Amino acid sequence: MVRIGRMSNRIPPTGRREFMAGFAAAAIASALPASRAIGRLAPLLQAGVGTVPLRREGPETPVWAFEASNLRLARTDKLEITFQNGLPVPAVLNWRGISGARSAEPLLSQAAMAPGGNGTLELPLRHAGTFLCDMRLLGDGAARPSRPLPLVVTESEPVAVDRDEFFLVEDWRLRPDGMAIAPGGGAKDSEPAYTVNGVRSPDFTARVNERFRFRFINGCQRSVIGLKLEGQEVRVMALDGYPAEPFLARNGAFALPPGGRMDAFVDVTSPPGSTSSILLHDGKQARTVARLITSDDPPARDKVLPAPLPLPPNGSPRLELKNALRFDLTLGGPDWIAPTTFAATLPPAFRAKAGRTVVLALTNRAEITTVFHLHGHHFRLLDRLDDGWKPFWLDSLAIEPEQTQRIAFAAEFAGRWLIESVATDFAAPRLLKWYSVE
Repeated sequence: MVRIGRMSNRIPPTGRREFMAGFAAAAIASALPASRAIGRLAPLLQAGVGTVPLRREGPETPVWAFEASNLRLARTDKLEITFQNGLPVPAVLNWRGISGARSAEPLLSQAAMAPGGNGTLELPLRHAGTFLCDMRLLGDGAARPSRPLPLVVTESEPVAVDRDEFFLVEDWRLRPDGMAIAPGGGAKDSEPAYTVNGVRSPDFTARVNERFRFRFINGCQRSVIGLKLEGQEVRVMALDGYPAEPFLARNGAFALPPGGRMDAFVDVTSPPGSTSSILLHDGKQARTVARLITSDDPPARDKVLPAPLPLPPNGSPRLELKNALRFDLTLGGPDWIAPTTFAATLPPAFRAKAGRTVVLALTNRAEITTVFHLHGHHFRLLDRLDDGWKPFWLDSLAIEPEQTQRIAFAAEFAGRWLIESVATDFAAPRLLKWYSVE
C-alpha cells in the first residue's frame, strides 16, 4: 500500500505553507454511466464563442470554448480528429497526457490553425485515462479566456462504479463590467470566480452506498488548487491519466497543478438527507465550490462495495537510472520562448536516443512556484537521494521557489516534443522549450 505522505512531494505550495500542510499532505458489479464511449468515429472539434454563468445577476460571460463539453472515446492506436477554428484568432490544440502523439504535437507538427480554417490530425489513444485538450498555448493576452475540453479514454474492461463524473475546476478573472480576462496580462481591479463543470456551485446527488468515480481536473489558468471532500473517503485511483496503486487521500483532501488530473473513487456512506461540502483552497482561502448531497432514495446496495482493485494497467516503461542520460534544466530562464515567437529552428533543450532513460534536474529560480509540463512522455518523480521514485506517473509538476526536483522518463517515442514552464501568477507568460528523441 502506498503511503499518502508521499504525495507531499507532488504539488508544492503556491502561497501559505499552512495551506499545503493541510491540502498537499493528501496528495491523494455495476455498469458504466449512460454516456457511452465513442468508438472509432472521427470526432469533430469546433471552437467558437461560448458563455459561462459567472455573474450571480446579469447575462452570462462570453468566452472561447469547444462546442462539446467533453469527449468519451474508446482505445485505439489511430484516431482521426477534425478541428474547425471558429475563433477570430489563430489556435492550436494542446493535448495533456496523451503520450507519443507525434503528428498532433502543437507548433512542432501541428501549425496554428488560421481563423475559419479546418484540418485533421491523428491521435493515438493507446491508454485509458483522463486527459485534457485546450487552446491556451497561444492564449496569453487574448481578447477572451478559453475553456479546456476533458477527454476520457475508456478502459477495455468494466470498472465497478455506479457513476462516472467529471469535476472540472476553472478559474476566472472578472472585470467590473462582467467580462472575463485572459491570463498573461494584468488582472488589476478583477475579481476571481470559480466554476465546476461550467457552472457555479453545482450539486451532485447520490444514494447511500453508491460508488462515484470522480475525474478531478484542474482546468485553472495558472493556479495550483487544493480540493477537499468533507466527511467522505477519497480513494486515489489514477494520476495524470495513469493508474496508481489505490490509496486514501488524507482527510479527503488533495492538490493538483494546472492541467493536473486525478481519478478517485468515493463510496457515499453519509446518512440520507446529509450534505458534504466540496471545498477549494487557492492558497489564500477555502470556499465551497460544489456539494455532494445524499438523497432519501433507497440505498444503492445493502453495504458499501469492497475496496477496489487497481484500474487496468496502461503498461509502464522500464527505467534504468544507472546509465541514464542526465540534463539540468532551469525553468523560466531567458532562453525560454513565448509560444507566439516559438520556432522549431531553435536548438533543443536536450537530445536523447530512443530507448534511453532520461533524468532531468528541474530547478526553479523564480520567487514563486512554477509549473513544469512535459509533452510526449509521462515521468516518475525521483526520491531526493535519487535511489528510487514515487509510485505514480505524472505529466506535470509544480516546483517551489529555489527548489530542484528530479524526474525520470523512458524516451519511448521518437519525435520532437514541447516542454512548458509557467509561474503560478495570473500575469506570468507561458514559456516553451523543446526536446528531441531520435
